Amino acid sequence: MNMTITVQNLKCGGCVNTITTKISEMENIREVQVDKETSAISFEYNGPEDAIKVKEKLRKLGYPAVDEKNSLVSKANSMISCATGKF
Repeated sequence: MNMTITVQNLKCGGCVNTITTKISEMENIREVQVDKETSAISFEYNGPEDAIKVKEKLRKLGYPAVDEKNSLVSKANSMISCATGKF
């Protein structure tokens, strides 16, 4: 199955690298693509629980979906994830 999630706080190539790496490492997730311009993350997954896990992982990394609260903690986490992705 395919899914696209539009997220908040995606700003640069560092964010793209972190998201691509971390989501690609997840079990049952394939073909991860991140569009910096639209803040969309697309991927293939096996079952509904896999999609839920991706959404949770994105939230923990600081990239909550557009329909979720974007707290100060999320913004701080995205800055850390972004910086990590630049290395």
